[in-house]
Amino acid sequence: MIHAYRGSVLHFHDDPAFAGETAHSWHADGLLIVEDGRVRAAGDYAQLAATLPPDAQVTDHSGKLILPGFIDTHVHYPQTDMIASPAPGLLPWLETYTFPTESRFRDPEHAGEVARFFLDELARSGTTTAMVYCTVHPESVDAFFAESSARNLRMVAGKVLMDRNCPDFLRDTAESGARDSEALIGRWHGRGRQMYALTPRFAPTSTEEQLGLTGELARAYPDTFIQSHVAENTDEIAWVKSLYPSARSYLDVYDRYGLLRERAMYAHCIYLDETDRARMAETGAAAALCPTSNLFLGSGLFDFAAADAVKMPLSMATDVGGGTSFSMLKTMNELYKVARMGGTYLPALRMFYLATLGGARSMGLEGVIGSFAPGAEADFVVINPQATEMLARRSARAESLEEQLFALALLGDDRAVAATYSAGKLQYFSSKTAT
Repeated sequence: MIHAYRGSVLHFHDDPAFAGETAHSWHADGLLIVEDGRVRAAGDYAQLAATLPPDAQVTDHSGKLILPGFIDTHVHYPQTDMIASPAPGLLPWLETYTFPTESRFRDPEHAGEVARFFLDELARSGTTTAMVYCTVHPESVDAFFAESSARNLRMVAGKVLMDRNCPDFLRDTAESGARDSEALIGRWHGRGRQMYALTPRFAPTSTEEQLGLTGELARAYPDTFIQSHVAENTDEIAWVKSLYPSARSYLDVYDRYGLLRERAMYAHCIYLDETDRARMAETGAAAALCPTSNLFLGSGLFDFAAADAVKMPLSMATDVGGGTSFSMLKTMNELYKVARMGGTYLPALRMFYLATLGGARSMGLEGVIGSFAPGAEADFVVINPQATEMLARRSARAESLEEQLFALALLGDDRAVAATYSAGKLQYFSSKTAT
């Protein structure tokens, strides 16, 4: 069955920072054609409407923007219930809120209930793919993937690995963590649209033995993902140096164990040096930029100019619960400000690229998600530029695509999401009418 969606269609072919105007396709009156959950075509309505068969269903989203679904490359589903918890910094925040909250995810019923709310919230925010941290408990992974699979979502997730410097109730061993991870890979990786990520929480909570076994799994299963944290906080960096004194840098700890490669995603990357950034670009490991959590925890500002100088792969992430919103639009708002404080101007086009194709590229999934390339999975979001009175007023005065996107990034939030589709199926629809 063919289903077509009319509206203003935008998607990306490249990073606007390097490809300029050729980086995107924009059709003010456009049509997205979907067949069997995949993109058949995207372009001008006037050209494509005549190609539709008589029995095609057409949904009219005129006046709204149709974009590839947002891709959140770093988020913790078990931290949903502790979002907006006060603490003076990263390490006390982990001890006071994170670890006690995560202890409950041994219970499959609790994990399943949180997973359902979490995925509902992603859909409401227009996010169709995420790289998700579960807890140390295999039950938390099974609960998440069971719910994601039932919705036919393209999700990446993994069991956290921690065999030291954490509470006993959240500690695995190097052997049990590797054994559990391999079993979860067998159960879930490649099952429908589910994909597995090897997930050492961060270097201080893993022994050398655990990181070594994780590297062995990464080599044995090269199409899995790797996700962790790096260079987020100065206290954390000092801690890593004391634990791994022979490592050249925090990033080098992971590199020594074969954990820098394509499909490796490292959150934050605030305090990398020139050698680190070049190594990430060389290996294809990507950075997940987490501006809301970096500001919330006072961690620091990402250096865009230095990253772009070596074309380090970049993506965007909410990092809930250190981040304070599931909305990628609100995350763009903070990303723009972080960039400005560091002396970089981020155009809106680039922010929307980072939230769509940039995420897909960083994950090694270009052509699968993140754009409207023919054959890509039909994950997309419909954005209403009249969702609030203020947004409608500013949108009415927008004189270019850049101005309209900038207004959405700076004034928009989950209220601007009119509908979210995954593999061509409606996942969320806002019952609120336009102002």
